[in-house]
Amino acid sequence: MSEPGAGRRVVVTGIGAVTPIGCGREGLWDGLRCGQPRVRTISRFDPTQFRSQVAAEIDGFVPSDHVSAERARRADRCTHLAIAASRMALADAGLDGARDRATRRAAVFVGSALGGVPFGEEQHVRFLSRGIRAVEPALALTVFGGAPAAGVAMEFGLTGPIVGNANSCASGAVAIGEAARAIRHGTVDVALAGGSEAPLAPLTFGAFDLIRALSTRNHDPSGASRPFDRERDGFVMAEGAAIVVLESLEHALRRGAQPYAEILGYGATNDAYHMVRPLPSGHQAARAMVLALREARRSPSEVGYVNAHATSTPLGDAAETRALRHVFGATPRQPAVSATKGLYGHPLGASGAIEVAITVLAIARGWLPPTTNLDDPDPACALRHVPPTGCTAQVAVAMTNSFGFGGINASLVFSHFLE
Repeated sequence: MSEPGAGRRVVVTGIGAVTPIGCGREGLWDGLRCGQPRVRTISRFDPTQFRSQVAAEIDGFVPSDHVSAERARRADRCTHLAIAASRMALADAGLDGARDRATRRAAVFVGSALGGVPFGEEQHVRFLSRGIRAVEPALALTVFGGAPAAGVAMEFGLTGPIVGNANSCASGAVAIGEAARAIRHGTVDVALAGGSEAPLAPLTFGAFDLIRALSTRNHDPSGASRPFDRERDGFVMAEGAAIVVLESLEHALRRGAQPYAEILGYGATNDAYHMVRPLPSGHQAARAMVLALREARRSPSEVGYVNAHATSTPLGDAAETRALRHVFGATPRQPAVSATKGLYGHPLGASGAIEVAITVLAIARGWLPPTTNLDDPDPACALRHVPPTGCTAQVAVAMTNSFGFGGINASLVFSHFLE
């Protein structure tokens, strides 16, 4: 097999996830195979003042089960989720944080669109009602963009570089792409990379409701997130985190790890058009895909599956479809396409990382998930969609897309691992 890009080969050796449909590698996979959406009327706060009243919440997450006492006390939910997913990923990869010589200088790349903003909102309510003494001292430690990455590094004693980004809904994908490049270029051998988001707080949720970005299908919560469907009316806000362990191939094989997949390419662009609306033509999103394929040294005809960003918004899904047609329209056989947010909603900056985990597992296990709630496909979103029950398929090369507010576009290309 030809070498992807320049420099060292990079593989995925561990997967950790905390999502509404399941936790850990197997919990996430079981949730996909089960195919039951985990969207419901919001329980974290009273949503009756909002047009949208549904979300995808994580049940039963107890920080102390995954996070040290100090970090549990001094960090917010966003960082708790990132640490929990990181612990799962390290265990899945057969690594043990600071006690494992292989990870002492590991890098940490964690993206989050909002980070500690929801926790800050909660503390502001306390401040207004009871004064500064009622505010958690940890507030100052949670509201900067690098807090989740720093929390992960400190929890596991990882002394390599850390990078926190806030590239809206592309944050998790950007974190993984940049981490892969750091390994490829020889900066580090190992990285924890992904995204985390905990946005379910009244003002934070209301801000998205105010700009009419959210679904108002309150009478049918489980059907509210419906990517590519004719009746889609907005995204469903969610929380979650996913972290993957990336390693140079040499490093992984030296310690006897068995990779799930290889990351071949990463492309990023910006629409430079509008803070909320995607560029209607989809040209810059398409260019991100082309750049990822170019770095991967793969042609569009070699891609067998695309996990689409498709958030269930009228404009976004149509623009992504146009972008996909720009890239794959001329290929003899278009790739199978699905969007998985119908199951777990849209956890903003964590979504790209969750979808990387899904794509990698789809490659490794030979099964492609369907687009949940795609009951009446919109002709404007006509693609080669995965059948409604999913399908068995041996995919050699797959792509996953992430697009965010501010016109941020990121695409990643993965392949089945061949030594």
